[in-house]
Parts: sequence; C-alpha cells; structure tokens
Amino acid sequence: MAVVGSWLPPSREHWELINHLWQFFPLITLFQWITDWYPQGKTSTSSRFNLPGKYAWAVMEIPGFVIMLYCMLSIPVTQGIDKLPPANRLMAALFTIHYIYRALISPLYLNPSMSPVHLFVFLFGLSFQIINGTCIGGYLAGYGPTTLEEWAGTAQRIELGMILFFAGFIGNIYHEDELREIRRAAARNQRRKAENQGEEAKDGKVDKVYLIPKNGLFRVILYPHYLCEWIEWIGFWVIGGLACTPARIFVVNEVTTMLPRSLNGKRWYVQRFGRENVGSRKAVIPGLI
Repeated sequence: MAVVGSWLPPSREHWELINHLWQFFPLITLFQWITDWYPQGKTSTSSRFNLPGKYAWAVMEIPGFVIMLYCMLSIPVTQGIDKLPPANRLMAALFTIHYIYRALISPLYLNPSMSPVHLFVFLFGLSFQIINGTCIGGYLAGYGPTTLEEWAGTAQRIELGMILFFAGFIGNIYHEDELREIRRAAARNQRRKAENQGEEAKDGKVDKVYLIPKNGLFRVILYPHYLCEWIEWIGFWVIGGLACTPARIFVVNEVTTMLPRSLNGKRWYVQRFGRENVGSRKAVIPGLI
C-alpha cells in the first residue's frame, strides 16, 4: 500500500530522481564551513526551539530504517519480484542493525543524558533520514540488483565489506561508550554528593560534564566515533559495489556533514581545555585532519 502516492514507496522514475538529487546534498552542508553554530550535543545552546535530546534524537533517526524496511516489503510486489537475493537482504539487515542501535538503544537506554536538540537540527536530520532511507530502500528492494546472477563472483567483496562494516560498528560503539562513561561518572558523583548531603539525586538528570577522553583512538583524534562510522558505511558500500550509488552517496553525505562538525568540535575543545591539553590530537583522521 502506497503511503504517499508514487513517492513512498517510490516508483522507479521517482526513485531515480530522488537518488540523483541526493548526490547534491553536500552543497547544503557548506554552511557548516562558515559558522560554528550547531545547536546540538556539546555545542547546544539555550533556545525556545530546543527539544528533549533523547526523544528528539530517536524520533529523528527512526524513519531511515523504517522507510527502508517498508520499501523492502512493498516494492518487490510492484516489481513482480518473488524473492530478493540474500545480499540485498544482508545489506538491509546491516542498515537496520546500525539504526536500531543508533536510534533506539543508544539514546533511550545507554545514554545517561543528552543535551537538547534544536528544532533546526531535528528537521535537518529527519529530512536526511527520510531521503536516505528511501534511496537505500529503493535500491535494495527492486531498483538495484534483483537476481543471484547479478551478485555472482562478489563473495570476497562482500566478506571484505562486512569486515569493514563490523569493525566500524564496534569501534563506533566503543568510542561512544567512552563518552557515555564521562556522563555515567558524573551521575555517580551526583548521587554520592546527594547522599552525603541527605538529599535525593536528580532523577534522570545529569549535569553537563565534559572531559577529553583518553582511551582508544581518543589518544590521537577527538572524534573517533565519526571515523568509525565512516569506516562502517564504507564497508556497506563495498558490499554493494561501485554500482551501488545510494551507498556511495550516503558515505559522501556523511563525510561532508560530519567533517566540518568535527573541525568545529576541535575548536570547541581548544577553547574549553586549552591547546596544551588537546595536544597533537587531530579532529577526525589521525595525523591528517
């Protein structure tokens, strides 16, 4: 059943148009090179347009994999496809695994707290997820390879892609947990302080505490979780191959969105902790950027 005419799920014609236009998304991200304003996370600001961090993040991220899965269920019916190749379903599963962690487990269950998300960031991220989920879903559901013959001879490439994907995924979780531990330690200190003073701890609220993490790739860069996520999606692209344009566009769009953000974040670390404490750490790529 179509949700929005021939746009969701998209017809082949509309999918090709969306996928073509999506490759120009980096032009939209150029504003990040001329301003440090990014009202989310450690650079969040007080605003009447702020949304609760945990729930805004979840609602913003969920549509990507939900739309992709909807395409996987609906487009094959319209294209007369009885069964999609295992590789298509593998890529859909990997995409879903990532976003179940990123959209649900991480913000709602693992993060002790999250800074507010500005409405602008929420709408920007929501749009990204809707379009990206449509592009990835359309390709995997019927507008990309649909037969085993089209995947013939790709076993080694798929294995390499899976190694990259899971290396990036595990690295992303590990380094994000290093950041979460800072908040968890702050929560423990708050509870201890409240107990010593005979008060009740703030339920679910953790004061903002920022430190420079020391473990893993944090020794050499400030945003290793970004780098690991790039590796993850490069692996996803490797699985799909050079012809998988939505995966390639996804990688490019992620890098062009997150690279200026990491450079902005490094300036924030220098301003807050001083250049001597930041030391020789780069922003996101060891020894380079």
